[in-house]
Amino acid sequence: MAHDVDIHPLVSPWGRFGLYSYFIDAPEPAVVDTGIAASPAGGMAPELKKLGRRIEDVRWILLTHGHIDHLGGAHALWELTGRRAEIVIHEADAHLLRARQAHVDQYVSVRQRYLDDPHGVQKQTEAAAAVISGELEPTVLLRGGEKLPLGGGVTVSVHHVPGHTAGSVAYAVDLHGDAVFVGDAVQIHGAANGFPGYEDPDAYRASLLRLRDEIRPGALYLGHPYRGADGVAYDVVLDREGAERALTESLDIEARIGEVAGRYLRGGPRRSDSVYSPFAPVAEELGYHGDPRLEPSPFFTTLHGYLRRREAAR
Repeated sequence: MAHDVDIHPLVSPWGRFGLYSYFIDAPEPAVVDTGIAASPAGGMAPELKKLGRRIEDVRWILLTHGHIDHLGGAHALWELTGRRAEIVIHEADAHLLRARQAHVDQYVSVRQRYLDDPHGVQKQTEAAAAVISGELEPTVLLRGGEKLPLGGGVTVSVHHVPGHTAGSVAYAVDLHGDAVFVGDAVQIHGAANGFPGYEDPDAYRASLLRLRDEIRPGALYLGHPYRGADGVAYDVVLDREGAERALTESLDIEARIGEVAGRYLRGGPRRSDSVYSPFAPVAEELGYHGDPRLEPSPFFTTLHGYLRRREAAR
């Protein structure tokens, strides 16, 4: 019979919104996502101490994807466990754990072409150095479909849910299939930026449908307090009804963005003086008024995905 587990959110402040990690209190304890470099010692350790748990006892570091606000604290957390914890990430995002430079390269390949910032590369390089606690080789590379043993009969099933990144995964604790951790794979209308971020719109939509219609979480654990169409933030822990609502709303906004972007991009993107250039008409029609230059910058990442899809279809 499987051991009962408790799940505890662990929040770390950063920038304009909180970063949420989760402690799975299993016989072999796990932390899902690690925040930034300062998060393990400054946020996780004191919170775990309040729970009567020790950060040194964590045996699994489960990364939902490779963005710096989710893996930045991985090396620091691993060190605090005496380098005994398993470091788990999907193979498609593993390069982002192995090298800080991969984050700079990712910025150059997409956002730099849209953001008129001559110091952008320098800023990204400095951010990667400050926010990522160390470069690290994963001990477990995922493809999706694995079951990870957390002791006492507790297992975690891995579901590959690409879209936000190529290597995004959901972790489901196999106790009635209820608890599902998705990181940033469910964006709704975005977090503080007010716009959802995903690299591949087709993969993102397929993953949302799979989560809603096949995996069907009884409890959904989000990476940030994402907002609805009314600007009000969802809770980061959603029950079954809330999870279905968040997934359906995420699908609805993706469909709306896709329709507008697809219609506009038929004639090709057009440069202008707008901060949303070359996608200014998309922002205008969607009523998006956020500043796309602020980090994180999902507007250009997302619209670039639709542009790539359009170019691939030609």
